[in-house]
Amino acid sequence: MNHEDFLENKTHSREELKFIINPQAKNGFCLKVWKKVEQMLKEENIPFSAARTEYQGHARELAKIYAEQANGQRLSLVAVGGDGTVHEVINGAAGHQNVTVGFIPGGSGNDFSRGFGIPKDPAESLKAILKGSHSSVKADIGMIRHMDGKKTYFINNMGAGFDALISRKVNSSKMKGILNQLSLGKFVYALFLVKELFTYKCSDLEIVIDGKKLHFDSAWFITISNQPFYGGGMIISPDANPFDGILNVTVVHNISRIKILFVFASVFKGRHIGFKEVTVLQGQNVSIRSSHPIPAHADGEAIDSAPITASVCPEVLPVIIGNVKAGC
Repeated sequence: MNHEDFLENKTHSREELKFIINPQAKNGFCLKVWKKVEQMLKEENIPFSAARTEYQGHARELAKIYAEQANGQRLSLVAVGGDGTVHEVINGAAGHQNVTVGFIPGGSGNDFSRGFGIPKDPAESLKAILKGSHSSVKADIGMIRHMDGKKTYFINNMGAGFDALISRKVNSSKMKGILNQLSLGKFVYALFLVKELFTYKCSDLEIVIDGKKLHFDSAWFITISNQPFYGGGMIISPDANPFDGILNVTVVHNISRIKILFVFASVFKGRHIGFKEVTVLQGQNVSIRSSHPIPAHADGEAIDSAPITASVCPEVLPVIIGNVKAGC
């Protein structure tokens, strides 16, 4: 990183950066990322504090504590990890508009960084954070209302059905860690997809989008997207934009078990939307009911099953982005 760039940003910095690091991300690889970032910060005397998560949900707790301690003063929270770490930080910071969220990719999926144009290289992502802590943009986030009244926020996407099952299987698998060590983490999704394909039971879905009721027979899954990427680079919703005040909905239904393999093969290029069995919709409020209980996820993290209601919260989260422009 250019020495002058650091000094310029340090001169204009007014608040301490707080880093929340997930040491388990990408089977421990995230710690190597953090060591590099930490060394750069110390070399240039950039004020910062850092905390490592110790258990699932800890990043959310830390983010909430930091946001409340700021007492309305400007605060930059930087998640160092994967999409699960960002998900927790956002859920802890939600409702505190004085909090700006940054991200240094250190996980295996890193769909947040793809969708928001954040550099893969730790030095470049840190440079973007130092430049952007005073010129962030407000992004949309999704809010899920559960039957018990609780709320869960998502920044990438949420979904119910087959893809949620795969996410759940992947996150609890030892195979993910092994493949991460070989830099083949994304292939674990494909392995579980094939494994679960022939036993998964489809469901009938009732979806209400902005008051309009729709029915889908034999649905494999529904994904509600705030940005295009999920599952480690799959372009599930090519037109999704986290700055347009709209949620994009993708439903895969009435398709054979063999043909759905072609859908997943084409999703990395976003070409799956050309299949007649793939329905693409948009709206601000989406509710989901299924004929039988199906798994659900938010940013790849398991949540309660349907019925679920998701709504967009426009321009509520200040985020530091890369080469993605608001309103594009």
